[in-house]
Amino acid sequence: MKNNNIGRNVFFTLIGFIICAVGFVLIKYMPDPKGIMLTLPYLCVGIGTGVFGQNLGAVISSLALKNDPKAAKRIEIETHDERNTAIRNKAKAKAYDLMVMVFGALMLTFGLMGVDMSVILTFVGSYLFIVFSSVFYMAKYQKEM
Repeated sequence: MKNNNIGRNVFFTLIGFIICAVGFVLIKYMPDPKGIMLTLPYLCVGIGTGVFGQNLGAVISSLALKNDPKAAKRIEIETHDERNTAIRNKAKAKAYDLMVMVFGALMLTFGLMGVDMSVILTFVGSYLFIVFSSVFYMAKYQKEM
């Protein structure tokens, strides 16, 4: 791993921690939030913890592999191995199939529960985006192969 990647990951780890901390402060000290301030603190916590965790993991991994070049080479080979790539792609395909079913069930459930129409339309929009993306890439890869 390059040192500039470690520095960049440390920077984003700090940014993620700050965003998360700001979210917690807003949750704790915001008196009677209205409008977007009802959800903004929780978005900050979610996005901040995601950025923090992802980049902290990359920093720890980079520092661990920096001291062991044999392990770094072994992991690089395993990552780019055809068999492991095929396994990852098959797992993604199965997860996609499950996601389509879960999204459909959630839309039906929310519709039967009488949830606000904007929530249901958000689910429908996300669902259609995913399905149309799948169709697009299927057509693209069929032309390439």
